[in-house]
Amino acid sequence: MNVLRLITREIVFRKLGFALGVLSVLAAVGTLVAALTVLRKHDARTEQIIAAKEAETKARLAQLEDDYRKITLKMGFNVLILPKAQNLSDLYADDYATQYMPEEYATRLAKSRVATINHILPSLQQKVRWPEYDRTILLMGVRGVVYLHSPKQTPLLQPVDPGQMVLGAELARNLNLKVGEQTKFFGRTFTVSKINEDRGNKDDITVWIDLTAAQEILGKPGQINAILALDCTCATDDRLAHIRAEIGKILPDTQIIEFQSQALARAETRYRAEVEAQAALAQEKKNRARLRAEREAFAAVLVPVVMIGSAVWIGFLALANVRERRVEIGVLRALGLRRRQIFTLFLGKAMLTGLVGAALGYTAGVLAGNSWKEAADQTPLHVPWFDLQLMIILLVAAPLLAALASWLPALLAAQQDPADILREE
Repeated sequence: MNVLRLITREIVFRKLGFALGVLSVLAAVGTLVAALTVLRKHDARTEQIIAAKEAETKARLAQLEDDYRKITLKMGFNVLILPKAQNLSDLYADDYATQYMPEEYATRLAKSRVATINHILPSLQQKVRWPEYDRTILLMGVRGVVYLHSPKQTPLLQPVDPGQMVLGAELARNLNLKVGEQTKFFGRTFTVSKINEDRGNKDDITVWIDLTAAQEILGKPGQINAILALDCTCATDDRLAHIRAEIGKILPDTQIIEFQSQALARAETRYRAEVEAQAALAQEKKNRARLRAEREAFAAVLVPVVMIGSAVWIGFLALANVRERRVEIGVLRALGLRRRQIFTLFLGKAMLTGLVGAALGYTAGVLAGNSWKEAADQTPLHVPWFDLQLMIILLVAAPLLAALASWLPALLAAQQDPADILREE
């Protein structure tokens, strides 16, 4: 007799038993595949979330960086380049430098496109007596910023057009000067183009005019006594050393001082956004990793339990089948079916049960895993359902597991003596 034909007839005749066996394998394989699909979806979703977070972080960082840049610009310049011969004690006592250097130094520095500073602004500052008002003021001769890192940057100090002046708030109040009024300054006529807001420092008694006019008034043609600048946002302890090293190569007969509090505040505020954004991203990765570990732990318990239960159930079905068919086994043996054929009949049925259950379980597992969502309002995310390697492993492992579970019942059926069975019946 053909064993395959007997297996086919056995399945057709006992559909319920075969269906229960297939269902058992389907549950085991489906649980495994669903768990793996959920983990793959989790990884894909994690990549999607992290990519979106990185893009969002980048955009937010750019916005915050721009906001911080605008805020810290109000702090003003924080680097001062002076002639090397300038005594710093005199500078702090007089509020201005008494030594001078060529205006061309600022142009030379700008052309070198230094990386450690920007917003380079040459200036000529001196404390003078305004003869027309008999009032001591700080005169600041300025020109336009000669170097910016980017054309999108806004100069910290706008140039003052020839024939115009900008006044500090306190000075304008005391002299009762308004925007648009003309006034005499060292015998020259100037128009007040702007009055700065109160700043609470020496700027409140400062007069800003065009650099060339200031040089002529002070008798210092082509000369300046300071170059104001803004340092880079490098948050390093040796930031000032880098600035001095770079500028020293270009202007060796100068010295550099830094307004420490302003520099630190600028660096800290402009880097705070990046630190916060990176911390948020790291926390998101940590949360996703923890969630995946929890799901792995759950799957590590659930899958073995279901697979063991499936194997026990298949073995139980096979044993019950053998007991129910004792007479049939005896008849088949009496008709000439050998023990090996009887053994192959039961084992083959079990392997076919495992094969069909694995195929259906794989499909059901992928569908179940893809239908799972972390949140009700979450956009569906599908992972590729066909994994050839996994499918081959399951189509081989499931029949082998079913055969192993049915091994003892099949062996019991093959070893039964037909004479004893028929005599008893």
